[in-house]
Amino acid sequence: MKAIRVKEFGGPAVLQLQDVPTPQPGPGEVLVRIHATGINPVETYIRAGTYARLPELPYTPGNDGAGVIEQVGADVSEFKPADRVYTAGSVTGTYAEFAVCKKEQVHPLPENVSFAQGAAMGTPYATAYRGLLQRAGAEPGETVLVHGASGGVGTAAVHLARARGLRVFGTAGSDEGCKLVREQGAHEVFDHRTTDHFDQVMKATAGRGVDVIVEMLANANLGKDLTILAKGGRVVIIGSRGPVEINPRDTMQRDAEVRGMILPNTPPAQMASIHAALVAGLENGTLRPVIGKEFPLAEAAQAHQAVMEPGALGKIVLVQGK
Repeated sequence: MKAIRVKEFGGPAVLQLQDVPTPQPGPGEVLVRIHATGINPVETYIRAGTYARLPELPYTPGNDGAGVIEQVGADVSEFKPADRVYTAGSVTGTYAEFAVCKKEQVHPLPENVSFAQGAAMGTPYATAYRGLLQRAGAEPGETVLVHGASGGVGTAAVHLARARGLRVFGTAGSDEGCKLVREQGAHEVFDHRTTDHFDQVMKATAGRGVDVIVEMLANANLGKDLTILAKGGRVVIIGSRGPVEINPRDTMQRDAEVRGMILPNTPPAQMASIHAALVAGLENGTLRPVIGKEFPLAEAAQAHQAVMEPGALGKIVLVQGK
């Protein structure tokens, strides 16, 4: 089979398409024929060798994908060959034509959802659900601000917040991004290129502030986030690229909380709950993954460059056969 292999940590050029043996599933595992692969920023950090948890070299990247079950291992009764699934984790990596996954890492993909959309589920939607609902505890009727709402995690957070009954604010950094966020259901949209968008958020709440902030770039925003929270407000940090200076008094005045998260810390029972909810959302149409760009498997390096460019719209995926 064809697969992307990384033999040394470095820039996007280390992502090389090679012929490798097709892996075989063991007990409790399945082999998935991958039709589409989701690209996530964390995979660029791992490839560069800068992430806290690094795989042994050589390796095939990727946790997110969608396709059909090719083969099931012993002790697997939940799936059968030809079942449509999306993956949220992988044993052998999803930047490939086939991937072995534990049975707990695959989930049903409804017929009304494309493989490209399925590949957008694993990390972005699970991250948004974990951050917004499990860590921040967002409740119906509250107001949430989603920074970077035009990206993969951002659009997911908008969909989940609307389905939960929240008032949804979103920011984006381009006219196209703002238009997309509005189309995905945000009640108010703000251009974060403007210097006064935090003031605009406060004005939109009549000075009360927002209850929850989903923060994708804490090093740029956290200090100001704390000034626009309502009393009892929460900031959940999903992404950051460096340190930031804050004034602790801003948390004291509001009884506010800052909560961090990374998806690998999610307990298994809570992860199972997340994906049960996500599959239901796909089935009833409340979750509609937005695909921004598609690349063929051989152009994984270009996809890694695209996922880190500012102003990304929706999810970037690798699609087999393109």
